[in-house]
Amino acid sequence: MTIEGKRQSISLTEGPSRAAARSYLRGSGYSKEDLHKPIIGIANTWTEIGTCNVHLREVAEALKEGIREAGGTPMEFNTITISDGITMGTQGMKASLVSREVIADSIELVARGNLFDGLVGIGGCDKNMPGIIMALCRLDIPGIMLYGGSIAPGKLNGVDITIQNVFEGIGSYAAGKIDDAGLEALEANACPGAGACGGQFTANTMAMSGEILGISPIQLSGVPATSVDKHAATREAGRILMDAVRANRRPSQIITRKSIENTIASVAASGGSTNAVLHLIAIAREMGIPLSIDDFDVISKRTPFICDLTPAGKFVASDYQAAGGSRLLAKRLIDAGFADGSTLTVSGKTLAEEAALAEETPGQVVIGTFENPIKPNGGLVILKGNLAPEGCVMKIAAANRYEHRGPARVFDCEEDCFEAVQTGKIKPNDVLVIRYEGPKGGPGMREMLQVTAAVSGNPELSPTVALLTDGRFSGATRGFTAGHVAPEAFVGGPIAAVREGDIIHFDIVNRKLNVEISDEEIAARLKGFTPPALRWPKGVFRKYVDRVTSASEGATT
Repeated sequence: MTIEGKRQSISLTEGPSRAAARSYLRGSGYSKEDLHKPIIGIANTWTEIGTCNVHLREVAEALKEGIREAGGTPMEFNTITISDGITMGTQGMKASLVSREVIADSIELVARGNLFDGLVGIGGCDKNMPGIIMALCRLDIPGIMLYGGSIAPGKLNGVDITIQNVFEGIGSYAAGKIDDAGLEALEANACPGAGACGGQFTANTMAMSGEILGISPIQLSGVPATSVDKHAATREAGRILMDAVRANRRPSQIITRKSIENTIASVAASGGSTNAVLHLIAIAREMGIPLSIDDFDVISKRTPFICDLTPAGKFVASDYQAAGGSRLLAKRLIDAGFADGSTLTVSGKTLAEEAALAEETPGQVVIGTFENPIKPNGGLVILKGNLAPEGCVMKIAAANRYEHRGPARVFDCEEDCFEAVQTGKIKPNDVLVIRYEGPKGGPGMREMLQVTAAVSGNPELSPTVALLTDGRFSGATRGFTAGHVAPEAFVGGPIAAVREGDIIHFDIVNRKLNVEISDEEIAARLKGFTPPALRWPKGVFRKYVDRVTSASEGATT
């Protein structure tokens, strides 16, 4: 039997021997006719916990309409999500990066078990989107990653604000710069409704990455969560998916070395999150594509920074979409020779063909030009040295200094460092060293937004203090910060040898991060090193510790 686009699910639904399976499905509400159409899985990361994903049931309904209209039968199922913003600064944040692996695994299992002919993953928060893309890479069936959309900016005293302002407000409150009422006003107004964090933080970085990569329908995926256009855009995404199913247009044809390089260039040009380094390496590994941490530095160095987006700039994701969105950014990159327009997208068009459809809003100032960039180089740099032999990642989109030398203030967990910042124990020029927060040591490689925002919100510290960690940073982080230091402390990386008062030198121009002690002294300090006891010696975290790779390899399992 041949049914157009129904390649895998024939084994599940067709013929006399499948009567029992059909009976279960008909009892679930599907008609006889539904089951003879291509079966499309919809993996939904809906949850009531947080704005990023709370609206995704409505997104799924619009998507189903588009799939049905185009001749498919959608079958929705849920997978998990962890809100990075809500868990930030707690032990719960250690679940965030682990959730990326669980999302990918769970989608893969449900899709393989049910022999879907196509798949849509709907994501809202940071780890949803790379987890969905990783699953699509493994399955290699026609599919898309669909973004639930960005939140609208909050308003306070006539000024746009985001959740970043709240985190930095905590630092300002501790420094005595705002009072209880000021902090309450930020808290009450920063998140006006559904949608993911509004700046070019990790969620919007990965949503844009999906579009440039070609696995998300460009310009449709980026429509904000509460926009009046969201329903129609999502229905159209369903129709695009069905076209891909009929054409058997698969992720392996879309996600290539060239499309990944294009995506890195878009992250560099937009001042995107350092988490893109972890996630794009992980996606490349799923596809068997060679990609190293050094590739990010090479591409970022040659790609100017042109998007005026928070946290480095003024505007938010809804402004980016209104200005012309990812089609316009792709056009800028292709026209200037920073991206290869020949790569295929899920729509069946090349990236260049999609970019040719860009509509730039007259007078927009969000997406700049390469003739007049904000900075001549991209927002990401990779540093190496005796503190990070495998490398570490810095975001310099908002940096106004390119060197720092100061004494180490050493903390073996995020909470101790945050307490020191809040209680005035950190001095200008200090280098905050937060360790045992890496993939294995955390476990789960927590983001340090609570600490970095506390520093950024303190005008006496933000211009002079530096920070490094084997953990991660939120996309909302700004300041002089290096993350993903590898090897991590838990496996005996050099960061485990740093002592209070050691002088640490950041040299961005020469891409160096060193502690000013000899290799012999580092080796002597690490002799007989034993890691601290695991906080959770069993369960999912133990499984993760036993399997996870270094941050320099994408922290994959």
